[in-house]
Parts: sequence; structure tokens; C-alpha cells
Amino acid sequence: MSIPTLSAEGKVVLVTGGSKGLGRAMALGFAEAGADVVVASRKLGPCEAVADEVRSLGGKALAVACHVGDWQQCEDLVAAAVGAFGRIDVLVNNAGIAPVPASIEAVTSELFDKTLAVNLKGPLRLTALAAAHMPSGGAVINISSKASLHPTPSTVVYAAAKAGLNAVTRATAQELGPRGIRVNAIVCGTFHTDSLHRSLPTEALQARMADRISLGRIATADEIVGTALFLAGDASSYLNGELIVLDGG
Repeated sequence: MSIPTLSAEGKVVLVTGGSKGLGRAMALGFAEAGADVVVASRKLGPCEAVADEVRSLGGKALAVACHVGDWQQCEDLVAAAVGAFGRIDVLVNNAGIAPVPASIEAVTSELFDKTLAVNLKGPLRLTALAAAHMPSGGAVINISSKASLHPTPSTVVYAAAKAGLNAVTRATAQELGPRGIRVNAIVCGTFHTDSLHRSLPTEALQARMADRISLGRIATADEIVGTALFLAGDASSYLNGELIVLDGG
């Protein structure tokens, strides 16, 4: 009996929203664990920068500009990944936006459509497209949010989109499971990201947020990596359709 590890040696991993924050941390984490990485985000330049970091760690990398809310761009992304590496072993649906409307009345059609396109429509389509090129043992990791479980007025649209992503996680896990492809989600609490720093711009505000967490601090971006590696590999081979809450308590 072999003991499962968190190695990603030989895997091809596609990370959306991979140019910064949690996406960058996961792209580099998978590279350090031995994977080749496709880094996707809306702007090519920042993706190229992360791809260079992946290469410096010894892995192969491909940078692709992609707006995941555009289904044609999703198709182009998957085609580019498969063209470069022949397959996709792990898809990380990380790209997301979290606009904060002042009230329900302030939610515009544009804000609603854009939020659902990036956080829900894109991951659904990318899962379908990537799964067609995944071998048995493949994995989809959706990056959700605690807002999906505990919505507030200021997160109303974002929370609804991420709640939809939770549903997509469980539904696609049922469909893809018989093919040996597992689908799980990381339900993230508070991490140090650009989005957090925009909403909580001062150390005092961040300290107040940290006080609500039992570990007493806000997570660093690289603290998502271990959970992502776990969900991508054999150590979680019987875990499917689950929402893993990563929030420090």
C-alpha cells in the first residue's frame, strides 16, 4: 500500500484568476509540487509574469488571457491548454469578482450580469470543457466563499453567485464522478488579497475582522495551497461533491 502524498508531479493544472492573490499562490504551489501550470486571467502581462515564476521553479507554463465570463474565450483557453500539454488534470476555477452594492436597489443589471458571469457562468462552462480532456483521476476545484453560506446585504449578488457555484460543485460531482473526475469546492473565509484590502483598507479594520476568527488572524494567500493540493491528488481520492470550509474557525 502506497501512502498518498500532496505531490502534483506530472500533472497539468489550469488556474483561472491565476495572475494574483489566491490564484497566483495556487499556481506557484502546484509548480513547487511538480505540476505544469496554465495561468489564465483577463490580462496577459500579469499571467506571463506568474508563468515565468512557474518556470523558475522548474515547471512548464503557459500564460493565456481569458475573461471567463465569455464562453468563447473559455473554449479558446481550454483549446490552448490542451494544445500545449495534451490534457488537463486539474482545473481550478478561481477567477472571481466581488462588487459591493450600497443596497439591493443599487444593484444594476450590469453589476448582476457581470458578477454571475465571472463567478458562476464561467466555472460551469470551463468545467464542462476541461472535463472532456481529463483522464480518470482528474479533479475540479471550485473556489467559493463563506458569503455563499452567510450572505449579507453588501454581498447579496456575490453571495448568490457563489451559492450557485456550490450547487454546480455538487451537481457536476454527480455527473463526472462515474468518469473518475472529482469536483469539490474550497469555501474561503478571509484572506489577505487585493479585494480584502480594498474593502478593509486600514490595519484597524483588518484587526477587527481578525478578532472574529478563532485563530485570531487573517490568512495569507499561500495558506490555500495545502487544501488545493489535497483536493487535486490521491490523498482525497474518495472525496467528491464536498464544500471544504477554510476560514480559520
